[in-house]
Amino acid sequence: MPFNPELCRNESEVESKLIVQYLLPQLGYTPDTWHQEVAVGSIRLDFLAFAAQVIPFVLDANSPLSVVMEAKHPKQNLNHHLPRLRHYLTSLNVRYGLLTNGKEIRIYQKLQYDIQLVFQCSGKEVEIKLDKIKGLIGRDSLKEGQLVDKSEVQITENNLNFETKRQNSMKIIAVYHNKGGVGKTTTVVNLAAAIRKKGKRVLVIDFDSQANTTFATGLVKFDDEEFDDIKDSNLLQVLQSEELYPISEVARKSNFCNPEIDVVPAHINLMRNETDLNALDGSRLILIDKLEYVKDKYDVVLIDTPPSLNLYARIALITSDYLIIPSDLKPFANQGLTNVKEFIKGVNTFRKQIRKPPIEILGVLACKISTNNQFVKHTLPKRLEAISKRYNLQVMDTVIYDRDDLAKCAEKSLIIGDMEIADPMSVLDFKPDSIAAQEFELLAIEVLQKIGLD
Repeated sequence: MPFNPELCRNESEVESKLIVQYLLPQLGYTPDTWHQEVAVGSIRLDFLAFAAQVIPFVLDANSPLSVVMEAKHPKQNLNHHLPRLRHYLTSLNVRYGLLTNGKEIRIYQKLQYDIQLVFQCSGKEVEIKLDKIKGLIGRDSLKEGQLVDKSEVQITENNLNFETKRQNSMKIIAVYHNKGGVGKTTTVVNLAAAIRKKGKRVLVIDFDSQANTTFATGLVKFDDEEFDDIKDSNLLQVLQSEELYPISEVARKSNFCNPEIDVVPAHINLMRNETDLNALDGSRLILIDKLEYVKDKYDVVLIDTPPSLNLYARIALITSDYLIIPSDLKPFANQGLTNVKEFIKGVNTFRKQIRKPPIEILGVLACKISTNNQFVKHTLPKRLEAISKRYNLQVMDTVIYDRDDLAKCAEKSLIIGDMEIADPMSVLDFKPDSIAAQEFELLAIEVLQKIGLD
């Protein structure tokens, strides 16, 4: 019986009608060679099929060749699920992964530490493309280890180029906590520098009317408001106009790190214009649209947010794909996590209305942590454990400690004539071999891995 993608109205029907009733039998898998809702440690697989009967099944280097099949809702963008599929295949040593929402079918092959697209077709084409699918992940093909024919290699190369471009699309990360003083700006600017040094193109957007990130990246070169060259071209103008002030015009080069990063500055005028901006139709979506025009220019966008539950924090989280929650793990910061979770819940409700998936929380980042040996040994582990137990939030692996170098690099200045001009540097440029620099390098590695850009 042919498969009709129009009959798949939800994820459950993609599983039952496409995978169970059509693909698995057509590919030669019998009920004793595939398993549904497989749990392997913290990983949950929709389907796992083996070339040979394995009861009980074991995943290791000697396992029979296998394929993971993941089903998604027909309205889901499959690109959003690539990092997770990559994690599944590389962690479990599974050779192939099939990803589908019923309307589209993709097959990925595991490389050493990555995956590559080797087949792609629409749900309507599955019947006429069935032989090619069998050639890749059919049970007999896996057992015999057949090679892909030349025509399929051509498809693989074309699709790989397409998919690489999609996988490397711009990622937007907000750094947010509604309590101030938790190391938010320090995290944003030094993480931006660390990611830039990994060869990624970085844009920083300052959403805080206090403009701490704008100062920290050295964009304030005036000592008097008369010479303020930021007030007429900053984030406020970006958010006020749909047609004018594109990101490419407002963003400024910052040499606070080498290589340089781009920064959309903030200004104190953001504060007094919040009410007017809130009344503008579509104000929450303007930044999303404007970032679309620079998506090929940047790999990572980092957004520094105000320590509040205001409009600017809301816009930042609506715009972002991911969220890092910095915290010094002190009582008020921890209690504030309840507010953060409620705020995110409201943001996700709006995101659902505009057909954006929920923001993905990368974790709570321990920041400005005391280096006192007794604290690190006895108190810190308890506080980290409390985050996951009490607030059900994941904790990031990296810890950023409160070190003198972080303060010193931010306070650097230049004397020009009679004026002392702030000239901050990233800690990675100020003291590349310092422990603080190494911590931010580790954070960059962790973040890039979690967002699929490692």
